[in-house]
Amino acid sequence: MEDLLRVGVISSTHGIRGEVKVYPTTDEKERFLELKEVILDTGKEKRVLTIAGVKFFKNMVILKFKGIDNINDIEKYRQCELFVTREDATPLEEDEYYFGDLIGLAVFDEEHKEIGRLTDILETGANDVYVVKTVEGKELLLPAIRDCIKEIDIEGQEMTVHIMEGLL
Repeated sequence: MEDLLRVGVISSTHGIRGEVKVYPTTDEKERFLELKEVILDTGKEKRVLTIAGVKFFKNMVILKFKGIDNINDIEKYRQCELFVTREDATPLEEDEYYFGDLIGLAVFDEEHKEIGRLTDILETGANDVYVVKTVEGKELLLPAIRDCIKEIDIEGQEMTVHIMEGLL
């Protein structure tokens, strides 16, 4: 299980006073109003940033961080990811999972024959779609619906699925 969960990606600066536009990778961008800090992953290090201000513009979140008051101080963090700890994450409802916990799960059919590994999750309008790299090296797309996804065992790192007709 992942200890850090991604909540956004810095897309660009906003103004000259150190604010950034963040593309949210969380279902509820309003959750930034409740966050006190985020973890910036620069690729070389992880740095805790305290949130000093939150605004919204179209589909973006505009963040101001404490101690960063100049465009030159924040410019270097463009395209860097922002994370929160599991403790700061939005609580899950029953049968909900963090994407980071699902990626990498071994995928089995109902007879417990290994199909492959979950490599990605596509968010569509109707339901999510799980991308599975099969043991043969092919890509299988599975809709994240009850008829197809039978069981998810995060602790056991596996998922049991029913391959609906026409998916293979």
